Amino acid sequence: MILAQLEEWLELPMQILGFIWLGLLVLELTKGLSRPLAIASTAIWVAFLIDFAIRLTLAPDRRQYLRHNWLTALSLVVPALRVLRVARAFRVLNAARAVRGLRLVKVVGSINRSMNALRRSMRRRGFGYVAALTLLVLLAGSAGMYALERDAAGGGIGNYGSALWWTAMILTTMGSSYWPITAAGRVLCVLLALYSFGVFGYVTASLATFFVGRDAHASDGEIAGASDFDKLRTEIAALTREVHALGRRGAVGPPT
Repeated sequence: MILAQLEEWLELPMQILGFIWLGLLVLELTKGLSRPLAIASTAIWVAFLIDFAIRLTLAPDRRQYLRHNWLTALSLVVPALRVLRVARAFRVLNAARAVRGLRLVKVVGSINRSMNALRRSMRRRGFGYVAALTLLVLLAGSAGMYALERDAAGGGIGNYGSALWWTAMILTTMGSSYWPITAAGRVLCVLLALYSFGVFGYVTASLATFFVGRDAHASDGEIAGASDFDKLRTEIAALTREVHALGRRGAVGPPT
């Protein structure tokens, strides 16, 4: 009860901070953050951390809450590594794969948080929700791919514009001549491809429903619509009443 009331109070502020956090992430991965923006990003992360700790404390079953929100918890750990300068230690050890792995977790976790905020704000309102979600995935996925692949040996994505084009081609299932070189980039590519397959199926079903519905409402359409079924039900009900009336007459019999 307390957790539900807390979620109701914090829903709108956390949604707004989630979108701001995603915008700062895109800026950080593409151009870097100035000192004021870096402080703002850290402050939002602290707010997320406090929010998650309170929800975990008030949850009736903490293990179940962690199982359902493990990706959120993991994404909150990555900024802590940056604050504790662990990422710098990775760079000193020339562990480029570990740094890319941390970036991948942060990108996926941030997209997941923003997806949840978008779902709560739009209440899954059909095609508009899917379009907004796809735009979110496009911007954040492009930033993540650019950050993971720009320093890759033997190629890479040179700028954010190229990353946007590449991600758009993946999301439209058209593909591209460039394929990721780093392991983290390949994982992100697979996740984007899986999302694109799901969205493509939804868009196809929505378009089919639209055209079928329009054909059903047409008087000369080949597909029966709701009005046709209403007429059929009315006729069946009239025939049923007539059959019952005839049955009652037969039971009474001819007059003597």
